[in-house]
Amino acid sequence: MLATNGVFYPVLGLASCAAFIYMSFGDLAWDIGTHVRGPEMSFVGRNGTQFSVDGKAFFVNGWNSYWLMDQAVEEVGRPRVRAMLQAGAKMGLTVCRTWAFNDGAYNALQVSLGHFDERIFKSLDWVIVEAKRHGIRLLLSLANNLEAYGGKTQYVKWAWEEGIGLSSSNDSFFFDPSIRSYFKTYLKTILTRKNHLNGIQYKDDPTIFAWELMNEPRCMSDASGDTLQEWIEEMAAYMKSIDKNHLLTIGLEGFYGPASPPEKLNVNPGQWFSTVGSDFIRNSRVPEIDFASVHIYPDQWEVGAGLDQKMKYISRWLTSHIEDGDKELKKPVLFTEFGLSDKTKGFDHSHRDVFYKSIFDIVYRSARKGRSGAGAFVWQFMVAGMQEYCDDFGFVPEERPSMYRLIKKQSCRMVKLSYGKGLLKTRFGKLCAE
Repeated sequence: MLATNGVFYPVLGLASCAAFIYMSFGDLAWDIGTHVRGPEMSFVGRNGTQFSVDGKAFFVNGWNSYWLMDQAVEEVGRPRVRAMLQAGAKMGLTVCRTWAFNDGAYNALQVSLGHFDERIFKSLDWVIVEAKRHGIRLLLSLANNLEAYGGKTQYVKWAWEEGIGLSSSNDSFFFDPSIRSYFKTYLKTILTRKNHLNGIQYKDDPTIFAWELMNEPRCMSDASGDTLQEWIEEMAAYMKSIDKNHLLTIGLEGFYGPASPPEKLNVNPGQWFSTVGSDFIRNSRVPEIDFASVHIYPDQWEVGAGLDQKMKYISRWLTSHIEDGDKELKKPVLFTEFGLSDKTKGFDHSHRDVFYKSIFDIVYRSARKGRSGAGAFVWQFMVAGMQEYCDDFGFVPEERPSMYRLIKKQSCRMVKLSYGKGLLKTRFGKLCAE
């Protein structure tokens, strides 16, 4: 017994010391062991209507998993984030679009105007480092037009409660000087954030593919589009004054507004869509905006239409915006959300195969010809056990083998356009040789 204790106490002391070190410097230890892995990245730039990296054209095959930061807050959720990024890498995907905002909701990043939760920021730090480990870049969205995760509604509510708001209208987010000022505080905080795991400020991290000002901005109170246009111009210029490394987009759905030619207004899903306060061509022309964004939801726009009719419409929708990128904007166009609802009457999973393939083919043909269509992002991917985050567009790729193969095929033909014969020397070589 005495001899046993003689060994036990020193071991216990060593273990306690190790535990203390881990608890005190766990993030640092994790950083040393992980962030150094993963491919080196350069910033994505723009050369006319194409993206470029290190002098080569860069084409995107991407996806949406808006929930990465939220899931990374708790240790129990981090395996889901890792599994999602790993699945994306296995499919050859290059960019994930995700939220870099959560205003006033559960696990809020911004808990009140200009006040932030360091614990949540650390989870975003972790997501960025983990993405790099898997060779995935991030398109980070910075606000929501919708109420989910706070959105512009939360900013207006905060300002109203503090007695500094001009109006209780949600659209005062765009025109209220106080709210604009607080949103700039948020932007500066994000851009200058120093990642606690690798010491790199976000504005200096090439893992971030680009910034998106807002998910699906609309200003319904001003159908002329002037209010939203002024907001875009002000915020885009402000962001570029701080961060000259990263690309910037708006986050538009792609609707044509009053300033658009009549033939473009006819491309909208209906007359009402020209009155939502956004204007694709006018908004995207802002000099500080590097590329245009478009969303594709035929179930919501062509209610009651059959699959064939939806396919004809989305072909026209994509082609029109690619033409805009080529002729009007001279900028790349990314289709940053597209999906087909499984709640539609008569839905069959094979419909998604047809729908996705059509979009992939149009984007690929545009990229192959050197035109502005530069990539597309599926809405949305999940991992198993995430039903609470799913909507009628989400799915687990591995559970749909035909879709998995289709996405992988698109990834490979897009990266082949970038690397040509040099593909075998990249991380995509083995993947695309299978």
